[in-house]
Amino acid sequence: MNTRILVILSLFVAIGAALHFVIPGIFGGMKPDMMLAMMFLGIALFPDKKNVLLIGLATGLLAGLTSSFPGGLIPNLIDKPVTAFVFFGLYLLIAKNMSNLVVVAILTAIGTLVSGTVFLGSALLIVGLPPGTGFLALFAAVVIPATILNAIAMFVLFPIAKTILKRTNLMQQAS
Repeated sequence: MNTRILVILSLFVAIGAALHFVIPGIFGGMKPDMMLAMMFLGIALFPDKKNVLLIGLATGLLAGLTSSFPGGLIPNLIDKPVTAFVFFGLYLLIAKNMSNLVVVAILTAIGTLVSGTVFLGSALLIVGLPPGTGFLALFAAVVIPATILNAIAMFVLFPIAKTILKRTNLMQQAS
């Protein structure tokens, strides 16, 4: 694994962790997960199984540690690696169209929906949901807005990151 790619992936995870840390919990302690957009960006730019595993585990750990959701560590540790590999699988299925910005944004939206579903499902089974909330209420109040925000963020960030990496010759090294 290229050290430069690891550094870039680490920067994406760090930016995502900072975003995750500062965004407040909006309903039942659950917060829109902007860290996902950074994880998806890393996977889309450096699609490799080792990279996917690494960024999925790192994102899950940091999201769990900065979670305001009661008992959110374990669901995050489950959710992020699963979501990372689902996104990666979809990426591989549609790789020839990956340069299309709309496809990247749609995959990000799908990945965010998968993440929210896995997170809430595992939280429900392992630690339970906070009193006064339910799966559908949390999904509608937090996951749907996060899906929209992440798709918009990817629409903005992907072409910028791709251009920077091409100009610094890091995209060619990764291929």
